[in-house]
Amino acid sequence: MNLAFNVERLLLPVSVDLQNVLNMVVDRSHKLTSSTQSLVINFRDSSYVRNPENGGFHPIEIRLIRVGKQWVFDYITDFSYVGYPYPELVKEVDFDFSSGLAQFLYQFEESITDERVHEFYSMWESNFLSYVEMDAFDEIEVAVD
Repeated sequence: MNLAFNVERLLLPVSVDLQNVLNMVVDRSHKLTSSTQSLVINFRDSSYVRNPENGGFHPIEIRLIRVGKQWVFDYITDFSYVGYPYPELVKEVDFDFSSGLAQFLYQFEESITDERVHEFYSMWESNFLSYVEMDAFDEIEVAVD
C-alpha cells in the first residue's frame, strides 16, 4: 500500500525523492493499514543519541496525516542536543505544515510560505536525503494511529 501525497496542499517544495523515501520506509514497516489515520516516522543515529558531544546526525521526526485517500504533511522536525553539561533534546528546526509556520532555534517563527523558508527547506531536505542514502540513521521507526 503506497502513500498518495496531496501535492496541492504542500506548503514547501517537498521533493518526489522525499516522498519516495517515506513510501519505502512505511512499506518496509508493514504497519500501514486502510484504517491508519496518521504516521510518525523517526530517523535516529543511535551514536548521536548516546553521546551528542561526539557529533552525529540529528534525530528527525516526520508526521503524516490521512485526509480522505491522500496523505498530507503535519510536521517535519529536526532535533538537536543543546546545553552543557546536561544537554537536552530540543527542536532545532520545525516545519509545522498544520500551523503554516517554520521555527528555527533561537529565532522567531516565520511563515512556512516565506521564500527564505523555502530555500532553507530545500537545502535541509537535500542534506537529509543524502544522510538517508549514506545509511546515517541506524534506527528508523514508524508509529501508526
